[in-house]
Amino acid sequence: MKTDRKMNRRRFLKRTAGLTAAACGVPYIVPGAALGMNGRTAASNRVVLGSVGVGSMGTGDMKNLMRATGVQNVAVCDVIEQRRENAKALVDGNYKSNDCKMYGDFREVLARDDIDAISITTQDHWHALIAVAAAKAGKDMYCQKPLGITVRECQTIRDTVRRYGCIFQTGTQQRSSRNFRFACELARNGYLGKLHTVRVGAPGPTYQRSYKKPPTPQPLSDEIDFDMWTGPALSRPYNRGLWSWPDWYLIRDYSVGFIVNWGVHHLDIANWGCPDVATRPCELEFTGSYRDDGLTDNINDWRGEFRYPGGLKMVYMDAVERTDENDGCMFKGDEGWVHVNRYGIWAEPASLLKVNLKPNDIRLDAGAIGSHYNNFIQCVRSRKDPIAPVEAGHAASYLGMIAEISIRLGRTLKWDPKAEQFVGDAQANRLLSQPMRSPWHL
Repeated sequence: MKTDRKMNRRRFLKRTAGLTAAACGVPYIVPGAALGMNGRTAASNRVVLGSVGVGSMGTGDMKNLMRATGVQNVAVCDVIEQRRENAKALVDGNYKSNDCKMYGDFREVLARDDIDAISITTQDHWHALIAVAAAKAGKDMYCQKPLGITVRECQTIRDTVRRYGCIFQTGTQQRSSRNFRFACELARNGYLGKLHTVRVGAPGPTYQRSYKKPPTPQPLSDEIDFDMWTGPALSRPYNRGLWSWPDWYLIRDYSVGFIVNWGVHHLDIANWGCPDVATRPCELEFTGSYRDDGLTDNINDWRGEFRYPGGLKMVYMDAVERTDENDGCMFKGDEGWVHVNRYGIWAEPASLLKVNLKPNDIRLDAGAIGSHYNNFIQCVRSRKDPIAPVEAGHAASYLGMIAEISIRLGRTLKWDPKAEQFVGDAQANRLLSQPMRSPWHL
């Protein structure tokens, strides 16, 4: 039962990393978990939610989750005061009440016994700390991709989620799109013949920094708790450019860059349609360059491939133009190909797009009809895995990460997916993790 796994609030705050959190005021709301069958589902099927990270993407996630039937959002959390206030106004307006509480520290949200689930839509460098703490607090999670900024962070999320029996939906929403799902079903069920090539392209150098100020220290702003924003990352002098979007994507302290943060979407589809890319040993060889523009220092462009036994290969590159044929995921077999991205789906022969799956074919919807957010809420109630479970998020995240390590080291690497480490390369294996700024730790 969920209530059996929950530690009391005082013990939880002592055991989580970082600064001591202030006491929070909790409105009188009967916990969904307290009313539910098996301690998990409210008699009214209500899911009580908290939103951690309510910037532009986080606000979108919050709105979409509130649209699901039987969801009540009772808490919003962000290190930027204006974002908290804006999010609270949206929540209160949705429910015609003043019950939503605001927090600047995610641990205060996790300490609330009435909350069943949270959304995590922070910068990438925060995902692991929040998700691991949430799992230990007995919360289910809708967590934006990627799972973290190192392979070890992703592994820790996966292992902790499974240890505590949480429902975890990765924000790789393409799985809830019919086109992406159908392309993967064609590949998985042999309609393309034997697969020999998977080609993945994601945006990279098309994204340029947005801030105009020079990369010099600026007076600390009252609008943000900058120390909490920095969290486990390397401490830097305050500069608003650090947390402008897309600039934090382009700074290695906070993200592995578009090779992972955007690439995770199409790498996930590659893995869904051809599971061998994440389950078989491979040799990978990548080249690329890095930014040196103001505060931005992250991976800029990349190109290379994963090579597997038996002749299968996965080509992965930056797609300079989002609308060209390089963007998305293509599966090539000896009898045809299918290419899918957010603009459409194409195949050769074209008749593949009219295929009706046979009764015994693999079907990837797993009953998940509807939005990615609805699927998560349904699974919170049913206790079944969502369409984008934590293992899928882990695999899609680390594929881009190990490609970036090959670029950093400038050499070919061998990857063992069972051990989840490089073969015979201690230097490369050291790059699978990185220290966190004290006092934060997993």
